[in-house]
Amino acid sequence: MAKGRIAEILRTGKPGEAVTVQGWVRTKRELKEFTFVEVNDGSCMANLQVVLNPDLTDYAAILRQLNTGASVEVTGEIVSSPAKGQRIELKADTVQVYGEADPQTYVLQKKRHSFEFLRTIAHLRSRTNTYGAVFRVRNACAAAVHQFFQERGFLWIHTPIITASDCEGAGELFSVTSLDLNHLPLTETKTVDFSQDFFGKRAFLTVSGQLEAEIMALAFGNVYTFGPTFRAENSNTSRHLAEFWMIEPEMAFCDLDGNMDLAEAFLKHIFKSVLEQCPEDLEFFNQRIDNSVLATADNIINNEFERITYTEAIALLEKSDRTFEYPVSWGLDLQSEHERYLAEELFKKPVIVTDYPREIKAFYMRQNDDEKTVRAMDVLAPKVGEIIGGSQREERLDILQKRMEALQINPDELWWYLDLRRYGTVPHAGFGLGFERVVQFMTGMANIRDVIPFPRAPQTIDF
Repeated sequence: MAKGRIAEILRTGKPGEAVTVQGWVRTKRELKEFTFVEVNDGSCMANLQVVLNPDLTDYAAILRQLNTGASVEVTGEIVSSPAKGQRIELKADTVQVYGEADPQTYVLQKKRHSFEFLRTIAHLRSRTNTYGAVFRVRNACAAAVHQFFQERGFLWIHTPIITASDCEGAGELFSVTSLDLNHLPLTETKTVDFSQDFFGKRAFLTVSGQLEAEIMALAFGNVYTFGPTFRAENSNTSRHLAEFWMIEPEMAFCDLDGNMDLAEAFLKHIFKSVLEQCPEDLEFFNQRIDNSVLATADNIINNEFERITYTEAIALLEKSDRTFEYPVSWGLDLQSEHERYLAEELFKKPVIVTDYPREIKAFYMRQNDDEKTVRAMDVLAPKVGEIIGGSQREERLDILQKRMEALQINPDELWWYLDLRRYGTVPHAGFGLGFERVVQFMTGMANIRDVIPFPRAPQTIDF
């Protein structure tokens, strides 16, 4: 007897076929003549309706076990369904209950639950319609990421999770140590003696794989990372996680224009691919979560992104009739309200802003000839603001050394990074995309903790 996934059975199953399905009970409705049971296996939004007749062996005993949340295996025959809205159903011949769920204590009964409550039961929330759709979209999005880069000849690089460097320079890193915290070794100056630690120096969880990706790009041309990154930012907003996934391509022999072209093509590809792979899930989000989900996807896929400089963006913001919470002036970083105004109200489509002031950007970004701006870029999207950040990297050794000196970055800690400029340096560029940010954008989910299976945030590590 062939075992089938419910998504495939609903799509291609024909009356008269015998199948076995395995899944979890969503609902049960008992009538005098028979019982209807809705079974879902996570493969799609829809349930498969199973019909149980009273002549089924151990019918009464099975019904007592078939409560919402119970896991079952059902073997039977596909039959045409007289019910409105469904083409077929499964007439059960045998039913095996693998695990019962006590209706008095099982919390996911057939009613609406708040997302706040569901975050407290992350071990069960993936069985709901919303989270089932979220994680199918997340899966399709991840597949689209790899497809995009693999089709273009990029090499997937597994960059280290444990690192000694702070790529972003923000200092919000999780420390990694094997030292006994109750008996820390101290130096003569009473500071922790990290020379006695596992690595012989301070170590952290990485905030980015970019610097290591640059190493590999200067050997293989085009590479990308896709893995977990960490930031110890004590923030409880709907936009921040302590553990999140990053996609970071790095391209040798590439300038800012090539970087922008790739970023635009990349966003268009993943939205188009997910729309093709998960149409029912995105329709669900459009109906239940945010009625602009499909319009947002269309906006990304079918519009050429606007490209303006930071200086032009500031001028446009200053000329607007909007009163912003954060005042606008050249030299200040753009806030979310500024980014959303540009993308959402002014241009009504994605916008790429380039050439930011040097003083508000990272040390590794290539300096422009004006010595005031750098070859940075941010992709701004309607409803979310910045979704991609990147730059052309500084490939000139002398200028990079001067920038590091100005920011008091110890060159001894990044000697290998400077070596990349000493031996075979080339123009190169790359960007970073927070994976959860794009899934959140794609689904319309309001809180980033609802688009990752097990969110890590301040005071949140239960699952």
